[in-house]
Amino acid sequence: MRKVWLLSLIVASLVFILRSSPPSISSVVPTVTPLSPKTIRYFQRTLPQSIAHILLIPANSRFLVTPALSLKVNTVEEFAQKHRAIAILNAGFFDPANQKSTSYVVRQGKVVADPKNNERLVNNPNLKPYLSQIFNRPEFRRYLCGQTVKYDIALHNELPPAGCQLVDAIGAGPRLLPELSLVKEGFVDNANGRDALGSNQPNARTAVGITRDGSIVLVMVAQKPSAGANGISLPALADFMKTLGVQKAMNLDGGSSSSLYYNGRTFYGKLDLEGNPIKRPVKSVLLVQEN
Repeated sequence: MRKVWLLSLIVASLVFILRSSPPSISSVVPTVTPLSPKTIRYFQRTLPQSIAHILLIPANSRFLVTPALSLKVNTVEEFAQKHRAIAILNAGFFDPANQKSTSYVVRQGKVVADPKNNERLVNNPNLKPYLSQIFNRPEFRRYLCGQTVKYDIALHNELPPAGCQLVDAIGAGPRLLPELSLVKEGFVDNANGRDALGSNQPNARTAVGITRDGSIVLVMVAQKPSAGANGISLPALADFMKTLGVQKAMNLDGGSSSSLYYNGRTFYGKLDLEGNPIKRPVKSVLLVQEN
């Protein structure tokens, strides 16, 4: 009985000590899980005749999406090395013959490419009826509104919103969303049988979009390595951008120019007859860099 009594006393003493001891540090200081920084998200979507490579750049993140222009055409890898960019997407139209831009490009408020200075464009008799439309095509723009960065897609002749300064812009077209504007921008002329981009034919394509919350979506749709023509048409590209939650979108230079660099890897959109990717240097790009 004495042993049982002693054992009960020891147990009771231990319980009292444990209850009286100060709590451990982990029970006093709450465990704090650091917020994950907003990062770029890359993913693919397999479409009936193509593979879409998609980059999502979150709104209000540490990343900026800005245009870049090269004196001579460069591959997206060369642009990435020069600008130390995380991602590169081919962007504006250009003339491979003289390597001059046929799209407006603005960097840090300065016009660095003006299609009116491209003599092959201006003096092309087949394009003269469409020059007013060519010079007023949509642009992917970056504004500085006070201390806030805002992105938009607007026609070249549109003024910035009140209180905002145009910092960067790169032109291409046509606008895909909220509506496809092929005729308005002179890419399609039904009366004369003109369809400069083969809009209803499948091809490799590139596009940029803006979601409701201001996130940027970069898309490069690549052909599948299989027999026959494949890719995506412009109407189908517009519909696909909608599925990504995009509200405003514009087409960029496509076909053999379609190329996307991300995190050390490059994806090309156009394939040759043997199914090999065509690595075509381009004149202008969209850069994704840390701010």
